[in-house]
Amino acid sequence: METKTADESVDGPYYLEKVYIPLDSEDDYQYEEILADDMISITEGDEDLEAAVKAVRDKDDDLITQRVSSAKQPVSHIPEAVDDFFRNWLVEMGMTRTLDCFQTEWYEMQQRGLLKIGQVDFVPDAYSHNQLLDNELRNVQKERNSYKQAALKAAETLVKLNKERDFHRLQHKRVVQEKNRLIEDIKRLKKHYASYEPALRQLTDKYQVSLKQKMLVSLERDRVLGHVHNLEATLRNAHSSPALRSVPKQGNDKNQQNAEKGTKPQNNTGSPCNSATDLSSNTKHPKDSEFPASSRVNPYLPQIKAVIAQGNKSPCCSLTTCVKAHSMPISCLALHPRKMIVATSSDDHRWRLWGLPAGEMIMTGEGHSDWLSSCCFHPNGGGLATTGGDTTVKIWDFAQGRCVLTLEGHTHATWGCSFHSCGDFVASCSMDNTTKVWDLNSERCRYTLRGHVDSVNNVVFLPFSNTLLTCSADKTLSLWDARTGLCAQTFYGHQHSCNHAVFNSLGDTIASCDSYGVVKLWDVRKVSAMLSVDTGPHPSNQVTFSPCGRRLAVASNDSTVKLVDLASSQVTSLTGHEDAVQSVIFDHKGNILMSAGSDGTILVWS
Repeated sequence: METKTADESVDGPYYLEKVYIPLDSEDDYQYEEILADDMISITEGDEDLEAAVKAVRDKDDDLITQRVSSAKQPVSHIPEAVDDFFRNWLVEMGMTRTLDCFQTEWYEMQQRGLLKIGQVDFVPDAYSHNQLLDNELRNVQKERNSYKQAALKAAETLVKLNKERDFHRLQHKRVVQEKNRLIEDIKRLKKHYASYEPALRQLTDKYQVSLKQKMLVSLERDRVLGHVHNLEATLRNAHSSPALRSVPKQGNDKNQQNAEKGTKPQNNTGSPCNSATDLSSNTKHPKDSEFPASSRVNPYLPQIKAVIAQGNKSPCCSLTTCVKAHSMPISCLALHPRKMIVATSSDDHRWRLWGLPAGEMIMTGEGHSDWLSSCCFHPNGGGLATTGGDTTVKIWDFAQGRCVLTLEGHTHATWGCSFHSCGDFVASCSMDNTTKVWDLNSERCRYTLRGHVDSVNNVVFLPFSNTLLTCSADKTLSLWDARTGLCAQTFYGHQHSCNHAVFNSLGDTIASCDSYGVVKLWDVRKVSAMLSVDTGPHPSNQVTFSPCGRRLAVASNDSTVKLVDLASSQVTSLTGHEDAVQSVIFDHKGNILMSAGSDGTILVWS
């Protein structure tokens, strides 16, 4: 291969050109002569090796200096040749066939020597500059379009913001005007209220005087009723004498004679009809039941005292049984008087009987048209009373397996019920602020107890007594005489709605709980609070005494059962329910605790 220069007379860059040499022409190859200046001259007389090495080093230093000096010079821009420009233009335009023809003819002429390379010039700088300017112009146009779009969006946003600003300005002006108007109205109302203050003071004074007069009238009425009862007892003694027994008289003739004499008609018990207690009629019903004597003694008192003396063996409880009783929340639990059978009432309009701790269902009943709020066993254990959102009280007979009596009279939902220990009467409380005492023999309301000013949430009879306990959303508890329908005592102390109240086994202490989790103990004889324990802040739905009377179980809305030790006021929690606990009860001996809640399950703790 031979290396040739393009044109040694023309100043410009050097390039290499391939020249193919046939094999048979090796002998005719012309070798170039190396100039004497490029060779390292060594004098004949100087044969010292060190001198030769020094000469070579000097030559190399000169070459390095020349290369460094040439590298420091700026490299000039190499313009593009016309042929390369033409090829690039054809490639850019996609004219491949024209490019093939051009290259074929170009290389053919070059091989023949017909192409004059010296006449091929470079592309002028103006064309390259125009290309660069064209590229920059396209880039600038793209940026201009993007900026234009951003400007349009910003203009739309500005218009929108201006509209919102104007709207808010109008709203602010309107609010300021209404504020000024309300301020003026408040000022006028204050002046108007100030003008009524003397009248309000006069009305308050009149109300106090009327209240005192009412109390005096009530005392006088009670005195008169006592006198009437004494007279009735005297009349009964007179009628029961042998001289009068021989003269038979009908009840209607007796009432007729009383009417002729201007006296009040009497019922079978000899008591006059009291209009203040809302009797269903002014005359005695022939099937009305007799209230038992109030001097009766609880026959289970020795057993109760024995349980109290024994006390509970262990203060802690552990979960032993879980029964899925209903598909909807359970509102109340009731324990059979003698057997380990529990009744449940639920929001699914049904009540059920369960054998515990095995957890087998014994019986179910359905008849209410709305949710059930409570249930209570008959003292003989053969029946059940239920209340619910349909404002009725239903009496169920287990032997017949059906509802035998529906008591209607409340105007709102009924919350609770309780049987008298004789089994002839049942009391119910309602959201209509009243409590009713029903006679099951005559199937009518004997008394309506009015006194609470808000919903009556629970009612319970003191066992073997005619005393009735109620608690209300007006934050008070009241004791009533079921024979007369009169309020005997009222307990004040709760700061929030009282949800439930219950007697202890001896009947001398009351436990109550409210909607803020505060549990209070009351002394019945002193009519005063004995103890207050805070189990909140969640509401307490129900409270119950253990048979020994030393502990309280509280159903809390935070899905736990609170156990309160009355001696130390210590509160412990039993966790197991998935939702609010609605009801808790102890068994007859106090060894087992049962709870039910909104998760529809019964948990047995032992």
